[in-house]
Amino acid sequence: MAVADKLLVQRQRHLKWRWLDWLELALMILCGVLCFGFSLSVTADIVTRTIGHPWLWLQEVTSTLFIYAIFVGTAVATRRNDHLYLTAISEAMHGTARLIVEVIIRLVVLGVAFCLIWYGYQNYLRGFGSFRLPSGTPIASLYAIIPLSGVLIGLFTIEQLVNGLRNGFDHHEPPEEDGAPVITDVQMRAQP
Repeated sequence: MAVADKLLVQRQRHLKWRWLDWLELALMILCGVLCFGFSLSVTADIVTRTIGHPWLWLQEVTSTLFIYAIFVGTAVATRRNDHLYLTAISEAMHGTARLIVEVIIRLVVLGVAFCLIWYGYQNYLRGFGSFRLPSGTPIASLYAIIPLSGVLIGLFTIEQLVNGLRNGFDHHEPPEEDGAPVITDVQMRAQP
């Protein structure tokens, strides 16, 4: 199995367009790079402070990587239905009730995406008036990811809404293969 196949979630495939799989894969890889970079910069910050020669710019790098990882992760989690999604409520229902709840949930998520786009862009523009120290970089560099995340969340939510209304939200999911062996009743009775 290829690495790409392991990073893409096949759960709720009926709610996804195949042509957006590359974007999910790219966002998952980007999340991994951002989290690795964050861990590396925190470690380097601790080491340089411990030896008495701190690199002050590492704090800027760390905060940037952390913020970008949060917003990129939120976008990809929306596509994977791992975040901003109330599964316990909707999965307990069937038929028209489930359809209504699924649509309402996704409309709320679309509202959140719109707020991220609108207010994130306003903060981005205002961020050119404030600067980070010691580099002097405009704080807008931190805010740039917020509206972009909102666009991605909106795209993935629309994808799920269109496919859910077309194919239905309620689909039987095959059991996930987690590598754990399945023990049958015969095997249980045969054990001492």
